[in-house]
Amino acid sequence: MRPIEMVDLKQQYQKIKKEVDDAVLNVMESAAFIGGPQVNIFAKNLSEYLGVKHVIPCANGTDALQIAMMALGLQPGDEVITPSFTYVATTEVIALLKLKPVFVEVDTKTFCAEPDAIKKAITSKTKAIVPVHLYGHAAKMEEIMAIAEEHNLFVIEDNAQAIGGDYYFKNGTVKKTGVIGHIGCTSFFPSKNLGCYGDGGAMFTNDDELALKLKMIANHGQSKRYYHDMVGCNSRLDGVQAAILNIKLPLLDKYIDARIKAADFYDKAFAGNEKITTPYRAGYCKHVFHQYTLILENTDREGLVNYLAQNNIPSMLYYPVPAHKQKMFASFGGGNYHLEKTDWLTQRVISLPIHTELDEEQQNFIIQKVLEFINK
Repeated sequence: MRPIEMVDLKQQYQKIKKEVDDAVLNVMESAAFIGGPQVNIFAKNLSEYLGVKHVIPCANGTDALQIAMMALGLQPGDEVITPSFTYVATTEVIALLKLKPVFVEVDTKTFCAEPDAIKKAITSKTKAIVPVHLYGHAAKMEEIMAIAEEHNLFVIEDNAQAIGGDYYFKNGTVKKTGVIGHIGCTSFFPSKNLGCYGDGGAMFTNDDELALKLKMIANHGQSKRYYHDMVGCNSRLDGVQAAILNIKLPLLDKYIDARIKAADFYDKAFAGNEKITTPYRAGYCKHVFHQYTLILENTDREGLVNYLAQNNIPSMLYYPVPAHKQKMFASFGGGNYHLEKTDWLTQRVISLPIHTELDEEQQNFIIQKVLEFINK
């Protein structure tokens, strides 16, 4: 049996080695390291895949969120509603821009922000909502967009963990996650479902004016070289990463299918165990399983993590400390929140290995060890 990895990028690379190597060498030979044809081609290819008018590549997913908030003209003191149960990047950019993060509860099934909680958190200072499609499962975007429209709010989708996911609207319309809100943001961190071999990110929008602002802000606030019309930053996807992403994008659906197959295998093995709740799959979306996350009951979670490690099985706790309990948000009133569902989840979730190269022999071993510990 091959060593078990949380995400096996080495094996994935071996299957596309020639294509990737050739693409990278072509960039080296062209010397188009920043910007250039590969970045433009990737933006066009991703735009077509997502069914969105504009894709604006940038340096990473965190920058994508920051640039999105800058492009929407949010001002210091404006409130931005977001779940506390998420990776800190979602929330830290709010604080970085001197906006006020307002943390809301998540659904304990989907791990995504509850529309009712969002509605209750709206005040006269609220300007935007940042739903997070956590672990590959979409938030209830149809309801969230209706709330945003009612209250004249912007919606920025954090799609870093769900690129390639489908959202099914009640009228039969199907859209990709990330293109439903005013702006969608994603990360191409190597472990993502669509990952490059370094840092990378992108923003999506159907709004022509917003697209222009996003492009300008990501490039020092300029639309013409040396003419800076607004305060911006330096956030660009490089040609090498774009070339790699151009090879991997046509494989994204295949990669997602492999993750779903692995999730199905886990689900079947853990079905009926009263101490394990397997990932929920709502009927309104296609779960793309960036993570395979269990909820444990009456189990020593730390003991399980250690037991798996002793058997050379990696696992992760995403996320042990929610944003509202992080020291960095103390000055924003983080300690005043009482998010019982969020706290309940942070004490119980554990993520098992899931990736495109996971085979049944590896999964059977993982399952055996998990059940061995839980049922002892």
